[in-house]
Formats: sequence, C-alpha cells, structure tokens
Amino acid sequence: MHKYKDLKVWQKAVELTKLIYEITLAFPVEEKFGLTNQIRRASVSIPSNIAEGAGRNSSKEFIQFIAIATGSSYEVETQLIIAIELKYIKAAEEIFNLIEEIQKMLFTFSNKLKEQQL
Repeated sequence: MHKYKDLKVWQKAVELTKLIYEITLAFPVEEKFGLTNQIRRASVSIPSNIAEGAGRNSSKEFIQFIAIATGSSYEVETQLIIAIELKYIKAAEEIFNLIEEIQKMLFTFSNKLKEQQL
C-alpha cells in the first residue's frame, strides 16, 4: 500500500482538477450537463484512480489504475482542445504543460512499479 497523498503526481492531479473546475465556470450554462460535466469528471478521475490504485493489494493492480489515470489525462486534454475550438476558453499553455507533466510522471511511475515486480 502506498501513501497516495505523498505522491507528487497525485498532488499535481489535484491541482489540475482545481484548475479545471475554475476554467469550466466560464463555460456556457447549457454545457452544464455536457462538456462541463464531462471534463470535470475526467479530471477528478486522475487523482481518484491514483488513490484507488495506491490502496490495492498489488503493484499489478496499481499499474492498471495508473493506466486509467493516464487515459483520463488524455481525455481532459482532448476536452480542453474542444473547449478552445468552441471558444469557451482561450488557449491555456500552462494547463497543457501541467497535463503533459502529469502524463510524464504517470508514465515514469508506472515503469517504476513494473520494475519492482521483476
């Protein structure tokens, strides 16, 4: 079992989620149950899956949850691109940089977990 709150990648994912909630406040009201809900759920999924994986009994299970978190990060990235295309928000390089950093951290962490299995 890992202490997920000590993991930098979990902390960054929580930071990202807070930013997503702030950004989506500017989305049109009619998107409340559409893109706003979808991007918020995907962003919450990143730290949530890291935490759930940390609580599992094996590294193999943890790796699977890290993979799900990674997929959710790409989902958030795609939804942000759509929001920009729809002119709901302006391009936000800082948030894309944060997403990329999280993706790299998840990849590295997953590889470390795989090495521990050997």
